[in-house]
Amino acid sequence: MTARRRKPDGDEGKGNDDAGDRADQETREEHAMTIKITPNDKGNPPGKLADAELHFADGPLAGLKLIGFSVWERRAGNGRNVTFPARTYAVNGERRSFSLLRPILDTVGQNKLREMIIEAYQEYEQSAAIAL
Repeated sequence: MTARRRKPDGDEGKGNDDAGDRADQETREEHAMTIKITPNDKGNPPGKLADAELHFADGPLAGLKLIGFSVWERRAGNGRNVTFPARTYAVNGERRSFSLLRPILDTVGQNKLREMIIEAYQEYEQSAAIAL
């Protein structure tokens, strides 16, 4: 699949009226899905770099977004990790969680999505460095 960068729908040919709102955000489109990166400027919790959302532009999910993805610095310091949306619950006072977006057969799709979110974050970092 080929990734294309684009402006959000309806922004072509318009001025940057929303420039302040979009200054912290970067989008990446993969066919009918856009990955939106929102940096964690507060540094809390430690190691969390950004939140990510999937915005759907076509098909039965058009107009919806899936939230709850996070980009983290690896504890060892080399590389990044992506956590998927999860629901926490308690059993006998012990906190547990289960993933809300799970593979049907194998983890190929999940790994590909993780890589796409990391790539979108890297593109965000590069554009933020150029802006400085």
